[in-house]
Amino acid sequence: MRSRLRSHSWKNKFGHALRGLQRAFRTQHSFAIHIFIACVAVAAATVFRVTIIEWGLIVAAIGMVLVAETFNTAIESLARAIDTQFHPRLRDALDIASAAVLLASGTAVVIGLCIFVPALYRLF
Repeated sequence: MRSRLRSHSWKNKFGHALRGLQRAFRTQHSFAIHIFIACVAVAAATVFRVTIIEWGLIVAAIGMVLVAETFNTAIESLARAIDTQFHPRLRDALDIASAAVLLASGTAVVIGLCIFVPALYRLF
């Protein structure tokens, strides 16, 4: 009974979550691209000295994209485990998960434009 409770400890839960994050980063090229773009956004926000509210929007946008990409990766992995052959419902699930990443990324771009275009304008 005791070992069973340990498997559900916070330490193990965080370990599993970090393993999942590591797998997403190592196996998904697009995840690495999102991380790179997030670093560029953070650097730009630092250079332009954005407000605390703008920082909050940037962090929320980055988180939204990474969460969507992580769920997309999980659904892709699950779909491969279920069946390696073409199935229209699996295709639909994968396409919908990809659409979520597209929507999150598009929203993040709009947020970035709303913050960085005025900052660039003020600079020149």
